[in-house]
Amino acid sequence: MIRRLLVIFLFLFICALSLSGQTANPGELRIVDSYADYFSGIKADSSTRLVEIIKYIPDIKLDIRYATRNNFTGQAVYTEARAFARLPVVITLAAVQQELKEKGLGLKIYDAYRPYSVTVKFFEIATDKSFVASPKTGSRHNRGCAIDMTLIKLKTGKELKMPTPYDSFAPEASAKFNDLPKRARVNRNTLIQVMEAHGFKVLNNEWWHFDFNGWKDFDLMNIPFNKL
Repeated sequence: MIRRLLVIFLFLFICALSLSGQTANPGELRIVDSYADYFSGIKADSSTRLVEIIKYIPDIKLDIRYATRNNFTGQAVYTEARAFARLPVVITLAAVQQELKEKGLGLKIYDAYRPYSVTVKFFEIATDKSFVASPKTGSRHNRGCAIDMTLIKLKTGKELKMPTPYDSFAPEASAKFNDLPKRARVNRNTLIQVMEAHGFKVLNNEWWHFDFNGWKDFDLMNIPFNKL
């Protein structure tokens, strides 16, 4: 009798341990929205730190459109015109910038890390959902692993001609659209080639958007700029 009770108790104990390791919603996204959790992650792995791009690459140019009304939403969704990304992403960007400088070119950043709450807002606003990330999956921007950018001439600071303006929903925004003026096509391909040579991947429908190849290793984040 005692042995039977012990077997039952052991069985129930193992079941309890198994259940304790499950979340209430297994399919729910993991989103880091606590600074304490973010800081704990940094202590465990310094590569997860979100760093301000311009502090590591002082000669990079910024045009943070979402801190202005000059974007597809027609409103400012950031309170600060700043750009952050994970440490390995920024280190790689510095190598890209150095290579471009040898050609008299440089990078201009439109957007980088984006808090998850902004992705939710974009999805609510956008009429064409194919150009915005779904809140069900989150964005590579939310992981600090995506950069929106273009090329500039170092001497003048002027942007090179590209197929479309930033944030365009036109077919010409596709990275593979080729019925373009030669100069725009060559400039776009130059940007894509140098970024992909350094471990980024262009997004098919946005010539300006590049994902860092290691993005899956990083959590979705909802930490505001002023907390970083």
